[in-house]
Amino acid sequence: MEIPIDMQHQVMGYDRTATMFSPEGHLLQVEYAEKTVRLGPSSLGMVCSDGVFIIADKRIRDVLINSKSLNRIFEIDDHIIASTAGIVSDARVLVERGQLVAQQHKVTYDTPIEVELVMKEIANIKQQFSQYGGARPFGVSIMIAGIQNQTPEIYTSDVTGNYLRYNANAIGENDEKIKELLRKEYKKNITLKKGVQLALKIYKEIQGSKFDIDKFELCYIDLKNKKITRLEGKKIESFVSK
Repeated sequence: MEIPIDMQHQVMGYDRTATMFSPEGHLLQVEYAEKTVRLGPSSLGMVCSDGVFIIADKRIRDVLINSKSLNRIFEIDDHIIASTAGIVSDARVLVERGQLVAQQHKVTYDTPIEVELVMKEIANIKQQFSQYGGARPFGVSIMIAGIQNQTPEIYTSDVTGNYLRYNANAIGENDEKIKELLRKEYKKNITLKKGVQLALKIYKEIQGSKFDIDKFELCYIDLKNKKITRLEGKKIESFVSK
């Protein structure tokens, strides 16, 4: 019986380190990390005509956990938010690095940091950990959203450190299904409220009977006041119904 290629690579040791390429040109440890990301709770980000937002599934499964202590969306600066999917401890290290870079930029230049500069710093760190021997890749994908010169922006990086700017994107569990629905229904002139409505519609369609608004959190930044607003549970429905 012929052994599958994945098993052959494991037997031959191509997945023993993040720095060893397989004969097909793959970094197997990186691919394993990408699978880890897709096991994490999902987040959906969207650029709108009047701002930008990220909505995240907190995926709380234990009634003993205080939901207020579990956030999936983090504040990087007054005008930048971030969400992650994958290993939470890995994500925390990267988020804290982004916060530090934003603070240093403000102290040094007396201006808010550009959204892409935060993304680039985090992406560079992730790339390094796919290149050095004795280290494993960060098992996390990160989405960063913010306002730059009156322009809403979203960037997403994968586990390798590659990053791109998006109009709308999703990371984590069922990310491909979410993105497929976004490609069909997202419009560039969509407003924040309509965008959140679309996001909730997509989550309801994918999760079905398991959908529970109380397990979601929303952070948005509108162009008018450029302040971060955080809403959870039923308050999200109140926001879109006003």
